Amino acid sequence: MKPIETIMRTAPVIPVLVIDTVEHAVPVARALVAGGLRVLEVTLRTPAALDVIRAMKGVEGAIVGAGTVLNPDQLKASIDAGAEFIVSPGLTPRLGEAAVASGIPFLPGTANAADLMLGLDLGLSHFKFFPAATSGGLPALKALAAPFHTCKFCPTGGITLETAPDWLGLDPVLCVGGSWIVGKGVPDESKIEAAARAAAALAQG
Repeated sequence: MKPIETIMRTAPVIPVLVIDTVEHAVPVARALVAGGLRVLEVTLRTPAALDVIRAMKGVEGAIVGAGTVLNPDQLKASIDAGAEFIVSPGLTPRLGEAAVASGIPFLPGTANAADLMLGLDLGLSHFKFFPAATSGGLPALKALAAPFHTCKFCPTGGITLETAPDWLGLDPVLCVGGSWIVGKGVPDESKIEAAARAAAALAQG
């Protein structure tokens, strides 16, 4: 398996995290890992994100990556912070070429055939389908997956604990991205661990 596929197969759900303060990093990561979700996507949507990645890397068992990576500069900053994989909302030639050249496991966002063809041209075969719920949902991914039968997916965006099993039931789907597991504000570790446990119990494709 490619390194990105190994990461995607670690658990059925990758928590998509927006962490406002570095003080919340370790409690959140600790609770998620305890609940069975080891792969953590820290989105670069807050000023604290790179410090959060560094802090979460200290939690035993956590596999910490950077999400919402938009350009080669953010890619480099994420790698320098210790990110073990990179997720982007879309795919451009500049970002794709830089990510491939870096050698880091990379999961670029795609929503249509042109995105997938660009990814395949770069030698990629594993993609985020984003935003999943508003890009045509399950019917759209089923339609895309047919001609691109060598590709594997992590649908993200608008997915819930209730709808995740439908997505995971698709053969090319290895995992889903989920923002429902960790709420905003001061982390409640027991609540996060319980949500993680429920997500980790979902059947994985």
